[in-house]
Amino acid sequence: MAVQQESQMPKKVHNIILEDRRLLTVSGVTDVDSFDEETVVLFTELGELTVHGYNLHMNKLSVETGEVNVEGDITSLSYRDEVPRGGGLFGRIFK
Repeated sequence: MAVQQESQMPKKVHNIILEDRRLLTVSGVTDVDSFDEETVVLFTELGELTVHGYNLHMNKLSVETGEVNVEGDITSLSYRDEVPRGGGLFGRIFK
């Protein structure tokens, strides 16, 4: 059986659901770069996603499904098209 190259691997679906600017569900997350009460930085299939707000908490973090739930007062979401450098939270946990 031949090993698939990384570029041929199926990508996870990337979706964002924001409910009342209080609960954010993101799928297609490949890594978590950083998080605190005001900023969450996620690497997704479609670029780096930064979430800004107040009293932010990550309620769910699933490595298997690539899903993250963030709760708090969400003020903005923004993307940056940059390839992950590695060393995010998933990388540190599974070294």
